[in-house]
Amino acid sequence: MGSYPIDMAKHPAVTSFFDPATNTICHVAADPETNACAIYDSVLDIDYAAGRLSHAHADEVIAFIRAKGLSLDWLIETHVHADHLSAAPYIQERLGGRIGIGAGIVEVQETFGKVFNEGTAFQRDGSQFDRLFEDGDTYSVGSLTGIAIHTPGHTPACMTHVLGDAAFVGDTLFMPDGGTARADFPGGDAGQLYDSIQKVLSLPDKMRLFMCHDYGPNGREIRWETTVGEEKARNIHVGTSAEGRDRDAFVRLRTERDRTLAMPRLIIPSIQVNMRGGHLPRGDDGKPVLKVPIDTL
Repeated sequence: MGSYPIDMAKHPAVTSFFDPATNTICHVAADPETNACAIYDSVLDIDYAAGRLSHAHADEVIAFIRAKGLSLDWLIETHVHADHLSAAPYIQERLGGRIGIGAGIVEVQETFGKVFNEGTAFQRDGSQFDRLFEDGDTYSVGSLTGIAIHTPGHTPACMTHVLGDAAFVGDTLFMPDGGTARADFPGGDAGQLYDSIQKVLSLPDKMRLFMCHDYGPNGREIRWETTVGEEKARNIHVGTSAEGRDRDAFVRLRTERDRTLAMPRLIIPSIQVNMRGGHLPRGDDGKPVLKVPIDTL
């Protein structure tokens, strides 16, 4: 896989937490040698109709880390999620660690800063995060080396994070019977998404892949772990027998499918919070407030 320093001999212990309200899976990856860990894509609970936040999902993750005696090095966002809110700051306050995201966050902030009519107080330089990852950047989780691979297309900030023989793909890929991410949000691009998927599929066949979402197609049980080999063989959009295995065909398939999809239920609060690193936007009086753009998304 190019110049990425992948070490398939390293086998992080991955424990996953499914949030049924958003069909999101948060992963805790731990280094067996040092008990250091990283969290990928945490979830903050929201009752959107009532305007109330809660922390049951995040508290479950925190309790697990404490019970196992793990130390938290990183809270990683694979991208700016449009379907759930990040709990990274809440967890960081209790367990420490650094919050990281792809450097493409600045493009997302610029785009959605306009959508939500944010003023000059909203910084569009990614400074809300502790680390902005460029393609090929590395970081440590105990004795493990994390590798950030830029995989845009769903959003400009999407990264796949490789840790030993495990890769956390965000929304770039779903389970083989779920296909691939949509590419119709502002800043998305189906051609870029295809190229990014090829990056992921060029990882070793035995690489474990961990999904950020699963919706149980055709009524099957929720799943979130597969392999590169399984995706190459069976993914319904890009696998060996799939209609979209060719780039042009994939762009047509993805574009046609995206036209049929509704906006995610939580896109309005999610993007406003997540582009701020999980922090709530606040009004002039300092109180948390969310905006609803009209006829913009």
